[in-house]
Amino acid sequence: MKALAAQGTPARALASLKDSDLALRQAERVLQQAAQEHIHVLLCGDAHYPQLLRTIPDPPGVLFCRGDPALLNRPMLAVVGCRQATAAGLENAFSFARELTCAGLVVTSGLARGIDGAAHRGALAAGGPTIAILGSGLRRIYPPEHSALAAQIGADGAVVSEFLPDAPPHKAHFPRRNRLISGMTLGTLVVEAGMKSGALITAHNAVDQGREVFAIPGSIHNPMAAGCHHLLRQGAKLVENLGDILEELSVEIIAPMRSKVNRDDGRPGNPMSVSGGLSRFLDDHGTTMDVLAARTGLPVSELATQLLVLELEGAIRVLPGGLYCPKRRNMP
Repeated sequence: MKALAAQGTPARALASLKDSDLALRQAERVLQQAAQEHIHVLLCGDAHYPQLLRTIPDPPGVLFCRGDPALLNRPMLAVVGCRQATAAGLENAFSFARELTCAGLVVTSGLARGIDGAAHRGALAAGGPTIAILGSGLRRIYPPEHSALAAQIGADGAVVSEFLPDAPPHKAHFPRRNRLISGMTLGTLVVEAGMKSGALITAHNAVDQGREVFAIPGSIHNPMAAGCHHLLRQGAKLVENLGDILEELSVEIIAPMRSKVNRDDGRPGNPMSVSGGLSRFLDDHGTTMDVLAARTGLPVSELATQLLVLELEGAIRVLPGGLYCPKRRNMP
């Protein structure tokens, strides 16, 4: 990999993969086309190349990126799962991705059907960027029905591949793609997965790469929960709410959010503050984020931040299904 970065130009780095004059001419043609399509070509030594990715045993020498390459060094969390997801799994992927985005993390996934697509959509719904890692080239979006989603991600986030832009999807590409998803992120959240799901490959890669692994438990009667239960038996962190994830990650991510809420707290004219009693808008049986937004008039991103701080301080509880309720003194 050092040799690739030392080639001096992206064309010579690409050509060195085959080491021939023909390969050099082909590489120069690839780079010319990439520039015309606003595709960034990142070498392992470039400033925008993901720092975390350099620490894995086999980082790719070249990455192709459509979108904002600066996002590749933001704090990221992978949200992955099976393609044949249940309705509950899709809802969990969407909701967790939305909350993670509001908390300042960049949700990263593989653009696949099912959980991956729901995670990307949840991040976009929160108004934040998301990163899609492909098992094909940037011109060969797979699955094809996610072409519009990929275009939106490229506009608001980044679509990334280690394969040449015209590379078709191939069975062998996806395990390689999975190691990038885990290698670029602080941790991997498996939302729903069967025992043969590729999401388990991503989770095992995360362990090998020294990253955190999180899993959401499901019904014992749901075969798409078996993979998550397998990971939990192996030591993955059980996740029921956003706080379960954030408490395992660096406090540097949480501190700015707490600081922001504290700064806003006593500000004159602030429509809602933590000390002003956000919890009074919560029902004892639980209130959804959407209902709370309608009651307070606050954007979802601000609500998610304040609710997270209240949860960390023990003032509220998060019930199954993403319902928020005040924590009374006689509650455990």
